[in-house]
Amino acid sequence: MPESLFSRLSVYKITRDMKILVIGQGTLHWGRLEFGNIGNYYIIEPFFRELHRVFPDATIKTTFQMTEEFQKKENITSVPMSMYYAWSEEDLATAYKEYTIASIYHDTKDFIDSTPYIQELKSTDLVIDFSGDIWGQNADLVGPNRFLIGLLKDRCAQLMGIPTAMIAGSPGPFNRDATLNLAHLVFNDFNLVTNREEISKSVLDNFGFNTKNVYSLACPAFEFEPAPYETIRHFLHGSPLENKKRPVIGFILCGWNLLKGPFSRTDWTDGEFKNYTDLIQLLVEKYDVDICLMSHSNGFVIPPAEFKMIKGRDYPIALEIYNLLQRTNCAEHIYLFDEIYTPAETKGIIGLFDMLISGRVHAAVAALSQSVPTMIIDYGHEPKAHKLRGFARVANVEQYVADPHSYEELVTKATQVYEHREEIRNMLSERNKEIVLQLKKNFDLLKDIVKSK
Repeated sequence: MPESLFSRLSVYKITRDMKILVIGQGTLHWGRLEFGNIGNYYIIEPFFRELHRVFPDATIKTTFQMTEEFQKKENITSVPMSMYYAWSEEDLATAYKEYTIASIYHDTKDFIDSTPYIQELKSTDLVIDFSGDIWGQNADLVGPNRFLIGLLKDRCAQLMGIPTAMIAGSPGPFNRDATLNLAHLVFNDFNLVTNREEISKSVLDNFGFNTKNVYSLACPAFEFEPAPYETIRHFLHGSPLENKKRPVIGFILCGWNLLKGPFSRTDWTDGEFKNYTDLIQLLVEKYDVDICLMSHSNGFVIPPAEFKMIKGRDYPIALEIYNLLQRTNCAEHIYLFDEIYTPAETKGIIGLFDMLISGRVHAAVAALSQSVPTMIIDYGHEPKAHKLRGFARVANVEQYVADPHSYEELVTKATQVYEHREEIRNMLSERNKEIVLQLKKNFDLLKDIVKSK
C-alpha cells in the first residue's frame, strides 16, 4: 500500500493488554453464523484465528452472537447484540444518540452521556468492521435502516479516535441517497480497508469512493480446514465416493440460482429446474460420470423446543432435482447426500469430488481451496452479488462462471471444466499458495494502524 495511507497515522508498538472489538453486518442472532449458512462458518472461524495469530495476547470481543462453546474454543467474548442492532424500533434513535455523544467528545473530549456501546468503545483499542457482502444497500434486506445504523456505529469509533478497519469485505452496491454521503465519510476515515476480491474495488469506484489505498486480497474462508477422511468416511457409505467407479461431480444449488426470486420461495415448477436437469443428464451421457447432489446450508430450531439441527434451504432444491432425475435414464448415476453435515464435514466431502458445480460461492471456495476444478453458477435474479465473479477471479477461474439463464453457457463452461480438470487442478494447487498469503495479509496489515495505550 502507498505510504500516503499512513501519513496521517501514528504507528505504535502493540501492547499485551490490547482490546479489539469486532462489529459489522455479520451481527446476527445466536446460532446464525454457526448453524445456518455453512459459508458463514468457513469465514468466521479462520477470521478469529487469524486475529489471534497477529495479536496473540489481545482480548477480542464481538457483537456476533456465538455459542459459549465457540467463544471458549476461539478465545473470544460475545457482547449483547443490541449494542449493534436488535431489530428494535429504538435502534436508529440509539445510534443517532451515540453519534451525537461521539461528535461532542470529538470536539470537547467530554462525554455528555453514555450507552453500552459507547462504554465498550471507551476501553477498545481497535474496531474491526466485518460486514462481508452487505456493507451497502443489501444490508437493509436484513432489517430496517441496517446500513445507516452500521455506518453510525463505525463513525462513533472514528470520532472517538479509535483506529477502525473494514477487512475481508465485498462492499456494495449502494443506494444513491443521503446515506451514500455518510458512507463516503466513514469509508474515507477507515484506517484500513481490505476486500476479499478485486471487483468490489470497481463497484466502490462506480459509487464515488476513494479506493486509492484499498487492498484487494482474499477471503479467510480459503483457510478453513476440512474434516479428515476418517471423520467423514461413514457419510460416504452407499455413495459414488465410497468406491469410485467413475469420475464424480458434485452439484450444489440454492434459491439464488433460480431465475425468479425471492431466493427463499418454495413454489417452484419443474420447468424452473430444466436447465440444471438437462445439464446433469448431458454430463452423465457424454462423460459417464456420477453426480452427487448436496446442500450447503443448515438450519436449527431453538427453545422452547430443544436445540436441534435441521436441513437448510438448499436441501429441498437438491431433493427436487434428485426426484426429477429419478424419472430419467441417468437415475442410477444420481446420488443425494441427505444427512446434516457440519461445515468441516461438508468441506471434507467436497474435497473428494473430481469436479464441482456450485451456485454457492463458499461451496465453490471449499472446492477451489482444495484444488477441485469448479464451475460457479451466478445468481439468477436480484439482488445480484458481484462477489461470485470476484472470488472466481481470485482463484483464476472467472472464465468458468456461468449465467443460469443460458443453457448453452452452462453446458459450455461445465464441459470446459470437466475436460480440462487436471490442468485446472494443477493450476489451483499453485494458486492456493498465493491465496493463503493474500488472506493473511488482511490481518497482518492491522498491526500498522494500532496505537498502544
